[in-house]
Amino acid sequence: MKTWVVLIEAIPNRNKPRSPENDEQLIRLLRREAVDHEDTNDVFNEVIKQWPLPPRLITDGVNIDPDPPGRLFITDTTFRDGQQAFYVYYSIDNATRLFRLLSDLDNGSGRITRSEFFLYTDRDRRLVRAVRGLDLEWPRVIGWGRARVEDVKLVKEAGLDEMVMLMSISDIHIKYKFNSTRDRVVDKYLEAAEYALREGIKLRCSLEDVTRSDVVGFVIPFVEKLLKLSERFGADIVIKLPDTTGVGVPYPFAPLPYSIPKLVWVLRKVLNIPSEFLEFHGHGDYYMAVANAVSAWLYGASINNGTLLGIGERAGNVPIEALVIWYARLKGSFDGMNPRVISRIAEEFKSFNYAVPRYQPLVGENAFTTAAGIHVDAQLKNPVTYLSMDPEVIGRETSIIIGPYSGKSSVEYWLIRRGIKPSPELVKAMYERIMYIYDNGLRMEPLNDGELEGILNDVRGSLRGRS
Repeated sequence: MKTWVVLIEAIPNRNKPRSPENDEQLIRLLRREAVDHEDTNDVFNEVIKQWPLPPRLITDGVNIDPDPPGRLFITDTTFRDGQQAFYVYYSIDNATRLFRLLSDLDNGSGRITRSEFFLYTDRDRRLVRAVRGLDLEWPRVIGWGRARVEDVKLVKEAGLDEMVMLMSISDIHIKYKFNSTRDRVVDKYLEAAEYALREGIKLRCSLEDVTRSDVVGFVIPFVEKLLKLSERFGADIVIKLPDTTGVGVPYPFAPLPYSIPKLVWVLRKVLNIPSEFLEFHGHGDYYMAVANAVSAWLYGASINNGTLLGIGERAGNVPIEALVIWYARLKGSFDGMNPRVISRIAEEFKSFNYAVPRYQPLVGENAFTTAAGIHVDAQLKNPVTYLSMDPEVIGRETSIIIGPYSGKSSVEYWLIRRGIKPSPELVKAMYERIMYIYDNGLRMEPLNDGELEGILNDVRGSLRGRS
């Protein structure tokens, strides 16, 4: 596969004025490297043409190498994206408890740096006052709003000095959400951004639907305008990359605008944006949220945005607990974060009557549970056989399910966990009783502890009667 070799000097310097010649030079550079350059009509029409099917993924035969930043960070949108999709608003008490757990997860490390909040309703503003009143160092509370002067004023009135500013960037959104044009929305976005910077508000510019946008023809020149504002006011701007509909992919050999690696690469190499000012926001519509987030880190974005348990609009967001674990997989350390808090977070959501999906990684009931007897036997000899990490790292423990495929090893394990010496006679008698239940269709689901206790007592009685 061809490697994407970039001649940096051939890329237009963002400090120089743009010109049609600059644009053509950039397009030629991308084409020379075999990147599929699509103008707005190509991207727009392809999406419309594919409907109702999901967008087709092709490859362009071009690869790029990973370039992970030295420092990685996590930001939170539990109280923004997570809340707008939750079954009920968080009460002030709910929010403060969750925010405290988020801070405990960070554990003073400064790795979980920001938490985004709505400011539209009186309840939103009271919630912000409550979590700020906890006086916790991390994460810092920031506002979230649209690219409107009125929304910037809400941030200012709340006493916050930073906000995520939503800037829809795809022609799909511009046409169907705003019934507008590129020029008009750009003027509106820049007006709001300039007002915010003039008022001393730090910006995280969120390029909504960037993975269905015209990256070369629209995103790059628009971000250049934002960077010029940044230079003019002497204030750094974070560029946030939302995979709004989850169509992004983690493959460096996929084309723009879908390839998260290439999207990050273009912003870093073409516009010289440092890694610490690039943030990814993923969605799980195609099961790729975590993979895309990891690829964003691997290919040069320092910041990943997620929610607790991945609760978010439609199929959800990148789970923060997954980001914490992947941080350790990439760095070999949690660097001060306390992953044991993950189990406490799951229990907190359960106290809100939220049903944590049984098979959800890390936090689901089945995440560290084994049913197959041969697996249990291997785990008894060494847990690493079927566990890649010790569940105690995140405050969990291993468990087993007793069912028709559990085998004698599972019965033995269950007895040991209860401090009962598993004699061969006891194990055999319990196993035979369990198999009788399933062989005769008396049970379809796994046996719970109470039912197993009943079987144990019956079997013990029978064994005593024989002696």
